Amino acid sequence: MATNILMPALSPTMTEGTVARWLKKEGDMVQSGDVIAEIETDKATMEVEAADEGILGKILIPEGTEHVAVKTPIAILVDEGEDVPEAPAAGAKPGPEKKAEAKEETPAPIEISSFDPDKQSVAPEKGKGERIFISPLARRIAREHGVDIASLTGTGPNGRILRRDVEKAKGQKPAPAASSAAAPSAGHVEHVKHSGMRKVIARRLTESKTQVPHFYVSVDIELDALLALRSRLNKALEAEGCKISVNDMMIKAVAVALKKLPGLNVQFTETEMLHFEDVDISMAVSVPDGLVTPVIRQADRKSLREISQEARSLATRARDGKLSPEDYQGGTFSISNMGMFGVKDFAAIINPPQAAILAVASGEKRPVVRDGELAVATVMTATLSVDHRAVDGALGAQWLNTLRDLIQNPYSLVL
Repeated sequence: MATNILMPALSPTMTEGTVARWLKKEGDMVQSGDVIAEIETDKATMEVEAADEGILGKILIPEGTEHVAVKTPIAILVDEGEDVPEAPAAGAKPGPEKKAEAKEETPAPIEISSFDPDKQSVAPEKGKGERIFISPLARRIAREHGVDIASLTGTGPNGRILRRDVEKAKGQKPAPAASSAAAPSAGHVEHVKHSGMRKVIARRLTESKTQVPHFYVSVDIELDALLALRSRLNKALEAEGCKISVNDMMIKAVAVALKKLPGLNVQFTETEMLHFEDVDISMAVSVPDGLVTPVIRQADRKSLREISQEARSLATRARDGKLSPEDYQGGTFSISNMGMFGVKDFAAIINPPQAAILAVASGEKRPVVRDGELAVATVMTATLSVDHRAVDGALGAQWLNTLRDLIQNPYSLVL
């Protein structure tokens, strides 16, 4: 019996994905556990395994299709010798969790909405005494592009107007003139479509900056003792091929500071404050189209060697788009380090629902006063961004002072 292969939910918050690549072709034999496709989410590209065996009878959603809703049929699996249905059928076996209902009649990019364009009833329009049957998606596209639906002939069941009908009519219309706002100069303008990751980043950071009351505290930290310890540790670990970075030591120092003053290892909710025993540090990693924050879990309990190895593995997988949901979900505090870019200081936006994020700038030689005399030291400015609903200013300043003491006296990080 035919089985619908559905767009899987690869994380608890995933609502849509992109079919990045099919690893099986129509007509190929599929065994349970075979990797059949790669699905791109806003965080990573992940493999999808077949839950049943059979023949890949029909691919419904082609490679590169974006905005495919979770539980949308993306392919049909059939038994050997069985006829392949033209489209997902109501009688088709639903298949386990990783699969489910069609969102559009054609394998075109699927727009996300709160209803199924094919199954949801649409209030009919009346024009010239006739009812016009049109899917919600087609109606919206027609409205956006000024297409008169009364002039269209539907190719769907019972003459229903579908997306393809509107697209065809839209293609026959003269293209609208580009607005001056979209093209401020007379030169060439390249239009790059937003990726799923960029859309999520834009939405989440806008929500954070507008809904979370940020306050900022900065402190200058001398790094010479930490740099000297790092040099000694790397010399001792040279034979193992392990190299500890300043960022690794910052992760450890932040984790220890959070253990000493756990008032920042919290999350604010409308009804209660969540206090976390584990210190799980999200570290910001720049990737080609944005930023991801893989998590070093229980960082306060790990050695610098363990943090170094885990941080490098996570950063590599992040840049390759190979993170799994458990790699980037559930952090309790974030670090954003732009020291490698020579940045003197900056303030980061809180990564919700966390209560704070530390912005780490570049270390540079600066004049300092010690015992009334002028000296030169390697100094870094660190800025703490805090959710004022969860943490008050005095606690934020106290925590930063604790962090500074740990970094300027770093041997406690290896004890």
